[in-house]
Amino acid sequence: MTEISPAVARQYIDAVAVFEALEEAQDEAAQVRGGMYWHAGPAAAPDAKYLVRTTPAGAETSLGARSPETEAIYQRFTQRKRDSAERLTGLKAALDQHQRLNRALRVGRVDPLVVALLGRLASTHLSPHFRVVGTHALYAYEAAAGVRLDPDALATRDIDLLWDTRKRILFATQLARVDSSMLGVLKKVDSSFRIRKSQKYTAVNKDGFEVDIIRHEQTGDDPHPIKLSEEDDDFWVAQARRANVLLDSPAFSAVIVATNGTMARMHTVHPATFAAFKRWMAGQGDRDPLKRRRDVLQADTAQALLAQYLPPL
Repeated sequence: MTEISPAVARQYIDAVAVFEALEEAQDEAAQVRGGMYWHAGPAAAPDAKYLVRTTPAGAETSLGARSPETEAIYQRFTQRKRDSAERLTGLKAALDQHQRLNRALRVGRVDPLVVALLGRLASTHLSPHFRVVGTHALYAYEAAAGVRLDPDALATRDIDLLWDTRKRILFATQLARVDSSMLGVLKKVDSSFRIRKSQKYTAVNKDGFEVDIIRHEQTGDDPHPIKLSEEDDDFWVAQARRANVLLDSPAFSAVIVATNGTMARMHTVHPATFAAFKRWMAGQGDRDPLKRRRDVLQADTAQALLAQYLPPL
């Protein structure tokens, strides 16, 4: 592994600062979604006004008759909404500029498709239900450490998403709000994604890039098999051995950068958990020998990052 140059490090730090500020601004904007208006009173009292709060879905809630208190509520809300919109506009413009600089300075190394997929999960509020596991997690670790890892450790044409079955009701509710299926979410990024006939937990696009969705092994009355939606063509989630270790791992996240300069946050597992899991995989007798050697390489890589560049973890 090699350390990134001071110029690249400076650009990454500045870009992440803007990215994180935009994340905060988007959270703040979510608190003032919808609107407020003054609703006319009944025919018996035509001069009466009532403050009504609306949601993006069209629901309405009365906050009470017009009074100094409701006037103040209305003023605060409309001011917050204006301030939020102005802040979002400014930060989005700043992020666009930083993403152009990222590309010019070659800050990123991640496949743009991966960043677009993670960005789609974030914008649809599905990110909390998944963790990136497997090879792609190394991109989060190298970004946090400010290094470039050896290409041999990063070579892959698929991304593994570990789904948290414990939140499946919340997931189903949110998925229904944004799309009819998980495959539909992927298709908004690349319309060529299709579920593999022989491997229903995998979607593959026209370039052969695969997205696998896995879960921990079934325990107790935990339902299995599970399909992510009622749509005919959607993911059936596969059980993965010892995936509960990854699900229970301390969380780790970092902002990653694509080769085209775009950015996204990757949620994954703690590097120590990653290293230990890869060593366990390498010790399995039924593991493909070629994959076993890569498992060891990746475990060593994560361990070296922890020792040299990520000591606070």
